[in-house]
Amino acid sequence: MFRVKTVIILLVISLMAGVGGALAQDEAEAVPLPTAFRINTIGNEFQGWNNCGPATLTNALVHFGYTNDQNRAATWLKPDREDKNVSPWQMAEFVNTQVPEIAVYALVRSGGTAEIAKTLISNNFPVIIEKGYTPEGYDWMGHYLLLNGYDDSVGVFMTMDSFIGPQNYTYDEVLEKWQHFNYTYIVMYTSDREAEIMELLGDNGDEWQNHVLSLEIARAEATADPTDPHAWFNMGTNFVELGMWDAAAQAYDQAISLGLPWRMMWYQFGPYEAYFNTGRYDDMIRIARQNQNDGGGHFVEETWYYLGMAREGRGETDLALQNYNAAINFNPNFEPALEARANILTQSS
Repeated sequence: MFRVKTVIILLVISLMAGVGGALAQDEAEAVPLPTAFRINTIGNEFQGWNNCGPATLTNALVHFGYTNDQNRAATWLKPDREDKNVSPWQMAEFVNTQVPEIAVYALVRSGGTAEIAKTLISNNFPVIIEKGYTPEGYDWMGHYLLLNGYDDSVGVFMTMDSFIGPQNYTYDEVLEKWQHFNYTYIVMYTSDREAEIMELLGDNGDEWQNHVLSLEIARAEATADPTDPHAWFNMGTNFVELGMWDAAAQAYDQAISLGLPWRMMWYQFGPYEAYFNTGRYDDMIRIARQNQNDGGGHFVEETWYYLGMAREGRGETDLALQNYNAAINFNPNFEPALEARANILTQSS
């Protein structure tokens, strides 16, 4: 069985390589970008405790005329200040549903590149990226970074880093840590520029094609360095998005065997999805227990949610309901747990 799954992964990866070649050709024909550009209308608010997501989102929204501080976003995104993670989809959901006074919208894509970031910035769209972060005195953690400018002459992105303030990072520094989160980015736009943002994103505007192209990036990185756990993890994440559960589980197994930062499952939850859809409920419980025992994952509502999914998969409905309730008590706005609990209660009524 393992050999069959491995062959499937290699076959899919081989097919993706052709797509990547076509993309490289399209990018080569693109209009040249300015060699430098800076957006000066972003916020400069430093983050509060555990608040890089709300603070970074707020600093980007200032560009569109937003006048509140980070507390408004934090109140909705993470009602408990100890919450260790706010996911990109939640950030986009806040913009799309909780800011009615501004006709601004957000979308999330992966497989970002320096070229994509510069294209968006030079067209006056600030870019939020999710990345690995190891500030002095800390272990690896996840972090959001707002990109608001670049300069090719010195090879840097200009950023608002909510942890330390305005900062220039080299292209290589950004790409190295951005890889840890599948090169995920959030871009916001006003309703009158929706067609423009889609044109700038090209094939990445389509969500399915974006996952295909992201998979090609991860494939190329794993091929170049088979010992890179982040490349394998990103392959798993993109396989999950494409609904290829067996391939995703195998890619995650490889990433885990190579060694990942101990906080990884505070922020990225693809392994739970892959293992759930391949019936590996014990592995889901093992990861969730590790999170709960490491001193921080206990404060991640997704940990409780996926523990509930595993229990439900094993037919342990009462325990699943307890876990879903724990997730909801921690974050009453966490829709996946609300839906899962509602399904159980409907079935039992």
